[in-house]
Amino acid sequence: MSTNAAHHDEDAARLAALGYTSEFKRDMSLWANFSLGFTYLSPVVGIYSLFGLLLPIAGPPMIWSLVIVGIGQFLVAQVFSEVVAQYPIAGGIYPWARRLWGRRWAWMAGWIYIAALLSTIASVTYGAGPYLSFVLGIEPSVTATILCALGLLVLATAINLAGTRALALAAIAGFTAEIVGALAVGAWLLIAHREQTLAVLTDTFDAGAGNYLPAFLAASLLGIYQYYGFEACGDVAEEVPNPGTRIPASMRRTIYIGGAAAIFVTVGLLLAISDFGAVISGENTDPVGTVLVESFGETGTKIVFIVILLSFISCAMSLQAAASRLTYSYARDDMILGSRILKKFSASRHVPPYAMLGAALIPAAIVIGSRWMPGTALTLIISFGSLGIYLAFQMVVLAALRARIKGWTPSGAFRLGAWGMPVTIAALVYGVSAIVVLVKYTAAAEGAWYERYTLGVSALAVIGLGLLYMALAKPYEHGDAPHGDAIDAELNPLEHQRRVHQIENL
Repeated sequence: MSTNAAHHDEDAARLAALGYTSEFKRDMSLWANFSLGFTYLSPVVGIYSLFGLLLPIAGPPMIWSLVIVGIGQFLVAQVFSEVVAQYPIAGGIYPWARRLWGRRWAWMAGWIYIAALLSTIASVTYGAGPYLSFVLGIEPSVTATILCALGLLVLATAINLAGTRALALAAIAGFTAEIVGALAVGAWLLIAHREQTLAVLTDTFDAGAGNYLPAFLAASLLGIYQYYGFEACGDVAEEVPNPGTRIPASMRRTIYIGGAAAIFVTVGLLLAISDFGAVISGENTDPVGTVLVESFGETGTKIVFIVILLSFISCAMSLQAAASRLTYSYARDDMILGSRILKKFSASRHVPPYAMLGAALIPAAIVIGSRWMPGTALTLIISFGSLGIYLAFQMVVLAALRARIKGWTPSGAFRLGAWGMPVTIAALVYGVSAIVVLVKYTAAAEGAWYERYTLGVSALAVIGLGLLYMALAKPYEHGDAPHGDAIDAELNPLEHQRRVHQIENL
């Protein structure tokens, strides 16, 4: 038997000990798994989407949010790494919460996360529309943006439906294009079009109107929106050989390599701006476009836009992969309406095709619906994405903390040891703080209360619908998959030892 075959048999046996038999193929290497997380996190998408919007609010010091949030999310990634190392099950957030706490908690965590993922897929493809219109030379319009977004959804879906190997190759290609593009653009701006010194990174240019802390917290969305995607490495745990070791490594690399790329791009853009006064005052409403045209000319800017567009496509593809694996994981446990269809598997491509189509059709409906929705309604739907993901993250972190307090000791290949409890507490404090910032400091200055607090209202709406569905249909009672056994294993030493010996004797 070859070494690879032996590893695959060992991974299958470990999964069987957790109560599952996988239909996925373990074709995703460490490099591809990291690339999937990186393209989901996508520093190019995050920075180019928000830079021009947030710079007038807080000025250049907003860059420090990338450092602060990066540290906080690294703590969250460490908690996730311990959990996925012990429970390398497809779907990520949902199965982790199920094993750490129980079925009800897991169902709600997965519900919030899938709503956030589907909204984010719609927002990413819609945000890519103008770039594709520019590259194709199409006159910008709402119709053009919608058609371009739908075209990108079709492309991302086709790649995902082709199977794990195609997804892995596309993720690596997307990562390569994005990192080379980010480094090339950043380096060119720093070398050939540098207008400022590093001292500008601490200069507010009078942004914030004398009360800078609220301005900085509002602009810290640059970091908050940037640092998620590492969890996608765990969503495909059944497609990665030796997942207990490789996925934690991929998560860490996604954070610090993605963070470094985001900071580098941001520094390059900041130091290339010649007139911050015009940006802060609102005279220059598109600082990114201004910098790129001044630095690269029209032809060069078009090439840069192509790289940005590739980043959007890769990001959408990775989001779809995460959403489909979560939906399949739900359906495999009979925890969602339509489970019989959604858990069907393609024997030839080794992917759940109907779960994948759901991750395309629902975002497509949101994109198409934008034509008839008032601006505030569309914002209400799309803006939930980031807050929903943070809420789902913290449900897993809180479940891990609760399990630790009740006696859970992580037993996977990756362990924090004595650092486990303080890191989990620090990750929870950070996550709750980020949620407060998201809700409070993204509020508009004017408008009705539901317009000023769209993030909070959208979160309450999704949670309320989930609770109503849970009360009426009781989906958490379906299926007999294991749940809450992270704690039960500690309370039942004989069962715990049986599982340990089963794994050790592989």
